[in-house]
This record gives sequence, structure tokens and C-alpha cells, in this order.
Amino acid sequence: MRIEEELKLDFKDVLIRPKRSTLTSRSEVDIAREFAFRHAARKYHGIPIVAANMDTVGTFEMARALLPQGLAVALHKHYDDPDLTAFFNALPATATVFYSMGITRADYDKFRRVKDAAGDAIAYVCVDVANGYTKSFVDFLHKLRDVYPQVVIMAGNVVTGEMTEELILDGADIVKVGIGPGSVCTTRKMAGVGYPQLSAIIECADAAHGLGGLICADGGCAAPGDIAKAFGGGADFVMLGGMLAGHDECMGEIVERDGARKVRFYGMSSRTAMERYAGGVAEYRAAEGKEVLLDYRGAVDNTVQEILGGVRSACTYVGARKLKELSKRTTFIRVARQLNEVFGAS
Repeated sequence: MRIEEELKLDFKDVLIRPKRSTLTSRSEVDIAREFAFRHAARKYHGIPIVAANMDTVGTFEMARALLPQGLAVALHKHYDDPDLTAFFNALPATATVFYSMGITRADYDKFRRVKDAAGDAIAYVCVDVANGYTKSFVDFLHKLRDVYPQVVIMAGNVVTGEMTEELILDGADIVKVGIGPGSVCTTRKMAGVGYPQLSAIIECADAAHGLGGLICADGGCAAPGDIAKAFGGGADFVMLGGMLAGHDECMGEIVERDGARKVRFYGMSSRTAMERYAGGVAEYRAAEGKEVLLDYRGAVDNTVQEILGGVRSACTYVGARKLKELSKRTTFIRVARQLNEVFGAS
């Protein structure tokens, strides 16, 4: 046993310090990014915000709403082969949609079938597991890169620089960063495992960029300002679940509570998800997610406008004319938390 004494930070622990700026309007800010990938011979251009691969967020409908605005979507992995094939074959060549998969034999076999049918229309793959530190995960990543050298691979989740470096060297173009910060994730409570998300982003971004890799901050963003902090900390992409949940495009179940419309939203390691897709929680494990009811929020377009407006606003406060300049112009100020947040309400 050992204890690390170095301070680690979450989004709520900091604010971005304003700086002198020559920008006169948020409209002057370019929030698109261009990336080249370490392994895949492909160029990316778009707004690097990704709808999470949760079954109530990463939907075909969400993709159809976000793609025209330049955002990306990681589809959930529970669509069947024909629907996935038809969807990818209908995509424009410039769309950024991640095919999501786990690391079981069934996951791999399904991917091969859909990839054979859709061909180059599947250019982005998200290899998604809760624990990206296992040998089986690394071995799978090696195999996928060897067989499909042309696809962009996003893989995770991890929270430390050394594992970020390993995944990039093993074939990942983008490393997904975050263990436990999501609004419907209970890993930190159930397993006691995690890492403050802002520090994870800063440390993993530094490790990735030194090798020509990229990271995607996954989880913990509850407001547009958190997204700005993630980009300011060095994230190349930011993945959103709860902030994009509760909309028409999410296909979640709508229920009535006290005269108000609510939408069910749950983590993909929750009892709800496992009962739906795996026949229940296996006897050797516990659920590490929860279900909540969110206010019904209508179409996603207004939320996207708020998100992008908030990021543009952050850029104007520090004088970043382009999103890629934000991390270079960001100075974080530590803020004191309220006593009841640290010690609990008396």
C-alpha cells in the first residue's frame, strides 16, 4: 500500500482565469479542430464533441441531429447487424460516427460482419471497456489494429499517463479518459476506484501528445463550462452522456411524474442495462451504474447551441480565436470548496 500526496483536481475545483483579448464577439471563435492520427491514415475535421455510446444517447437519431452541426456520435453497441450496415452505408464520407464494441469474441465477430458489409463507411471504432488496464484489453487492441490498420481506434477507459502511452503504442489513435466521473456511474462508490477527472485529462493529454496521440475526456461534464475546462486541460475530444440525455433523439422511455414528463437515463453498467442486454447482473459482480429520471428536454438542437455557445464564450474570455488555442491560453485557478461539500452537511 502507498499513498500519493500530490493534489488531484476535478472540474469543480477550478475556474479559468480571464485574460486580455482582441476578440469582440463569440462569432469570431472557430471551435472546429483538425487532427491527423498516429496510426490511421485519415484526417479529421469537425467540432470534437462526441455523443456517448450509451443506448439512450448514442442513437441513429442523435447522429442524424448532430452530424449536420459538425459534432460526432459513438453509437451504442446493441443495434443489430442489418441496421448498422444500412446506417453506415448511408453516411456522408465526412461524417464522424464511431462503431462501438467490447472485447469479447462475439463483439469481434459482429464487427467483422458489419465491417465486411459496410466497408470503408466504418472509419472510426470505439473499443469500450470499464477497465482499460487489463491484458485482455491490450491484446484485443493489438489484434484489431493488426487486422484493420486503416481505421481510427478510440480505446479506453484509463486515467493515468503511463497506460495512455501504452495504449497509443499498442494501436490506439485516441485514448478515452475517465473512470467513475459520469453522472450515472457508481464505480467510485462501489469499487472505490477512480481519479479526479481534470487531473486525469491533464496528465493523460500530456502523455498522449508526446507520442502523437490524442485523448477523449469521457464523463464528468455537467455544464458547458466543464467542457471548456476539459479542452483547457488538453482534451482533444470530449464525450458527453448526461448533457445530451433526455432529448427526443435519445429514444429513452418517457414517463409521467407529478404531472411532468421525465425520461429514463441509466449507466451501461447499471442493473437496468444488464437486465436489458445480459439477462441480469451476473452473480460474481455488482452493478456499477444507476438509473435516474431526467426532465424531458425536447429536441437536442437547443442544448447543442448552449454547449457550443458556452465553449465559444470561454474562448473569448482568454483570447483564444480557435479552440486549439484554448489549452495554451488556459490558466486554472484553484477555488475553495464549501465546507459542507468537503465534510458533509452537519
